[in-house]
This record gives sequence, structure tokens and C-alpha cells, in this order.
Amino acid sequence: MKHALLICSLLCYCFVIKGQNGIAASVGARSAGMGYTGLTYKNIHSAFTNQAGLAHLKEFGAFASGEQRFLVSELQGLGAAFAYPTSSGTFALTVNNFGFEGYSEQRFGLGYGRKLFDKLSIGGQILVFNTSIPEYGSRAAISFEFGMLATLSREVDIAFQVFNPVRIEWVAGENLPSVLKVGMSYHPSPILDLILEVEKDIDQVARGKFGLEYHVASQVDIRLGATTGPTLMTLGVGYQLAEKIMLNISSSYHQVLGFTPGAGIVYEYREKQKKNESTPRGSDFF
Repeated sequence: MKHALLICSLLCYCFVIKGQNGIAASVGARSAGMGYTGLTYKNIHSAFTNQAGLAHLKEFGAFASGEQRFLVSELQGLGAAFAYPTSSGTFALTVNNFGFEGYSEQRFGLGYGRKLFDKLSIGGQILVFNTSIPEYGSRAAISFEFGMLATLSREVDIAFQVFNPVRIEWVAGENLPSVLKVGMSYHPSPILDLILEVEKDIDQVARGKFGLEYHVASQVDIRLGATTGPTLMTLGVGYQLAEKIMLNISSSYHQVLGFTPGAGIVYEYREKQKKNESTPRGSDFF
């Protein structure tokens, strides 16, 4: 009984901190290591964080990730994304699963991103949610999200995203949260990215997020981050295993509930860094 009560309490807590479909998508170890930021990403992770960033993909990309929230086996989240750029824009498929035998959530998404102009892109995703509790059956809901990403200069990108702008019932008596996110990334050099974001659920107080990524070596990235409401500290490492394959490891820490470790593998094209390169990584300026 105590174990069941603990699980229920943690589930309620996850509803609050994750924001989107109650238990939100596992957005990947890269994002988790950087304070769960990602609005200004221009890579495969954009399939989850802001589909406008998909417009910048040059080749097919994919990733798979998992995390165990607060080291509790029942609170396991798994996610995967696949994206393919075409002349008409980039299409993506996302899949998530969270939970255990007595409670589980699945989330499926079909995303799209394209450039309106050289420095402005838009994107969105249609989402299908399914919640299953053996004693009560299952229930599905459909919603969507959309966002925009703009490059202001060599050093600055800004973005926003809206999730579930139309209030949609998720389970009986409960609506999917409606969430607005705005963010900015600053690239002071080709080896350093700084990200600041604000997230506002219309039923909750605003949350702040901060992320840092430092390209310390040709194959290694170090990541740090933090969030408010509640306060989480995050840490991550990325290691380039091969030309298009990267291993990401992350951990977030809550002072009461403890650690949430995560890991993921990414397949995507990545710009090579040059010693005399003056353009920040991820920019469209050449």
C-alpha cells in the first residue's frame, strides 16, 4: 500500500512539472541535460521541443531515449523520433511511452517544419494521446502544437511554441494543459550555447529554464541546466561515437525526490567544428 501511495504521489508530481500531456514526452537526454530547454534547437530533437527547428535538418535524423524518474522503476519514460527533410519541408514522427503495468500513457505525433524565409521557420505537430488503466480501460485524445523560430543575428535565435491552444479533455473531468513557451539562445562562440526559456501553463505559475552546452573537444559536449517551479538542477554529457552517431547521458536532481537519470542515442548529420570558424554551431550564416 505504501508503495502504491508513493507511485500515485510521484505521478501527481510529474503532472505538475512536465506540463504537456500530464506526463510529458521524454524529450531526450540532450534537452534534459540542459534544463529541459530546446525551443531554439535546429536538429532532430526539435521533433519534440519545437517543430520549427526541423526545417534546418539537412538529412534524415533519428533518436531514441529513456529516463527513470527519481530512480523509480514504475516511472520509466521512453521516446523516439524520426525526421526526413524534403523539398517541401521536413516531416517527423514521434513516439512516447510512460508508466508501468497499472498505469501507462502513450503519445504519438506527426510533425512538420519548413522555412518561410532564410531566417524564419515554422512548424507544428498533431498529437494523439492514450491513457490506459487496466481497471478502468483506456481513453484517447487528440490535440496539436505549433511554433516559430527566428534567427536575429549570428549570435541570437528566438522562438515560441504553443501547446494545446484549444482546451481538450484528456480524461474525464481533466483537460490537457494549455502551455505557452518563449525562449532565446545566445551563441557567443562556435563552442558555447546559452539558452533561456519561460514556460507558462495557464493553470500554473510560470517556469524558468536555463541551459548551457560547451563543446569541450571534437567529440565531447558538456551540458548544464536548471529550472524553477520546482527547482531542478541538470547535468549532461554528449559523446560523438561516429560521424553521425552521438551518445547522450543526463541527470536531473530534485532536492526531495532525488535523481532522474536518462540516456539516448542520436543519428543525424552534424556540422564539423573548425578551429578558425567564426559562425556559431547551429546557425544558418556561412
